[in-house]
Amino acid sequence: MPYALGIDVGGTFTDAVASDGAGRIVSAKTPTTPPNREAGVMRAIEDLAAELGIDVGELLSQTDYIAHGTTASINALVQGQVADVGLIATKGHRDAIYIMNAEGRTLGRSAHEIQDTLRQRKPAPLIPKYRALEVTERIDHAGKVLVPLDEDEVRRVAQSLVDQGVEAIAVCLLWSFKNAAHEQRVRELIHEIAPDLYVTLSSEVSPRIREFARTSTTIMNAQIGPRLRTYLLPLQKQLEEGGLKGPLLVMQSEGGTITADRAPEHAITTVGSVLSGGVVGGMRLAGQLGHRNVITTDVGGTTFLAGLIVDGEPVMAPGSVVNQFPINAATIRVHTIGSGGGALASVDEGGNLRLGPQSAEAVPGPACYGNGGTRPTNTDANLVLGILSERGLLGGRKPLRMDLAREAIREHVAEPLGLTVEEAAIAIHEVQNAQAGDLLRRAVVQAGYDPRDFVAYAFGGAGPAHCAGYCQDLGVSEVVVPLGPVASAFSAYGLAASDVALSAELSDPSSFPVDHTVLESHFARLEADLQRALEAQKVKFHDVSLHREIDLRYSMQVTELATAVPDTKFTERTGEEILERFEEQYERINGSGAGYREAGVQAITYRVRARAGLGFPVALPEVPVADGPDPREALLGERSVCLDSQLGFVPTPVYDYARLRAGHELVGPAIVDVPTTVVVVPAGVTGRVDHLGNLVLRYQ
Repeated sequence: MPYALGIDVGGTFTDAVASDGAGRIVSAKTPTTPPNREAGVMRAIEDLAAELGIDVGELLSQTDYIAHGTTASINALVQGQVADVGLIATKGHRDAIYIMNAEGRTLGRSAHEIQDTLRQRKPAPLIPKYRALEVTERIDHAGKVLVPLDEDEVRRVAQSLVDQGVEAIAVCLLWSFKNAAHEQRVRELIHEIAPDLYVTLSSEVSPRIREFARTSTTIMNAQIGPRLRTYLLPLQKQLEEGGLKGPLLVMQSEGGTITADRAPEHAITTVGSVLSGGVVGGMRLAGQLGHRNVITTDVGGTTFLAGLIVDGEPVMAPGSVVNQFPINAATIRVHTIGSGGGALASVDEGGNLRLGPQSAEAVPGPACYGNGGTRPTNTDANLVLGILSERGLLGGRKPLRMDLAREAIREHVAEPLGLTVEEAAIAIHEVQNAQAGDLLRRAVVQAGYDPRDFVAYAFGGAGPAHCAGYCQDLGVSEVVVPLGPVASAFSAYGLAASDVALSAELSDPSSFPVDHTVLESHFARLEADLQRALEAQKVKFHDVSLHREIDLRYSMQVTELATAVPDTKFTERTGEEILERFEEQYERINGSGAGYREAGVQAITYRVRARAGLGFPVALPEVPVADGPDPREALLGERSVCLDSQLGFVPTPVYDYARLRAGHELVGPAIVDVPTTVVVVPAGVTGRVDHLGNLVLRYQ
């Protein structure tokens, strides 16, 4: 029987799902094993095989493909744990990355943060200036060579960086997106000196106008690419030696996969891979539940991630921002903060409680894990509050120590703030909910949508424990916690259900509309590039669809909107159709009447995204139906839980999710214990189990 596997390697846990395409889905959750994360992956596959009642070799030999997502890329960037990188830039232009286009203090910040000028700070530079070097060359805006590349200078600069011990070199020359010849020659010269050194070119990673964003994207690609390569290629070899015949695929930010041997070259596209898996899973579930507009929320061990599905499709963006640096990569719109279950709680010099962005990760983990961690986390607070049981996670295989959790909170939070341990724990819990809720408001409202038109989906190891809190003030109609066979392995389910996705783009700034022959020429080139890229994947596709778009803006504005382009034959009318779509989208975001076509419209970047289906059916199965709404048959007992600082600890019924059936109804306060997570149903909230085993929360 064929299988599709989805494996989500988080900062704390590795989740896995196997589907046979005929309605049977099993899941597994194991601790992530840094720095050798492949060990945790193999352990998760072993657990899947055990659930299926077969051995690992049999499972791998019958697997059509493995779709892999990891937080390693985003966590490395957020926490600054990246490779040492050198930069080669056009002479006179290396400082673009430090000047930051005069937006370094505000990039990626909320309106409230931008208004607080006293707290605005530029981030630490991506690389020190002594590793940012220049070479003589110049290509003009049309791609014509004005000054030849000084190859001897390139050799000297490259040798200098190699002598400094860099692990990778990023090459970003001024007009390389119009003519990549000089960048390609620089790579050849570097490899004459260091044949195995990781080299990334801006013309391949980010062929867009705007020097700062293109440079930051290329540098960050170089920062995470080498370690992604040293992780993925040995993992792929190990899986193949174990019997895997199908490909190992890696999830990308735009919501589709790429083969593992290609992924390190485009490492920056994997930054939002875990959120992408969750959104793809959300799309599949929304299709089964009939939801058109969904807010997906994924709270892992390290990060809180939020994405939007509108009219059944993910909200996309031509780029994102991490640590106040832009990333030019087509992506599901990612909103991220370092506020997961393992987020470290601390008190700053001003006596304020802080949560994240640093995380305890899998090693040493939260203090309550007993692996040597001494600083308090969100997980430690939830244990003290009774939300988590001392029996622990993974069905009791990961017991939790209350004494260590209390000691960590006492030393680092309670005593500095003059609180009891319990008061400090509820403060940590409430800060987590407040931070997450603030992120969700920004994610929805700033995109021009009304939260009341959405349903929220909550998953990840810590999402179900906090979703009722962080969604309470949004005004969403309901919160769906995917349980059933996937429980907190929902992102892994999304990975297993994903397609292969690639994109190609080119920048050609000009007034719009342009002649339809220009549209034909640009999109024909991009589609040809994509066809070659799809063939290079060496994967058999079930079907391929293309999506065209252009980044448009009003003249004199500095940001663009990605605007869909009709997939019909281009005519003289096509440009006007695209303008109408642009103006409709602009006014939805900025308000009726905000558009002003008389100012002129400019086209900046043309883009095509390809989605190639793998033809494997992955859907959640239905669960047995209960005899009535009373869930007493699933009752495990009760424990003292604090979900509200005003109410304190109250006896709270605890239910076993495995015994819940479709139609069961819970009235808060209640706790649902899952081997891999816990669902909190506060007072004033009711929960009903739907036909797929999901717990649907509604506010009274």
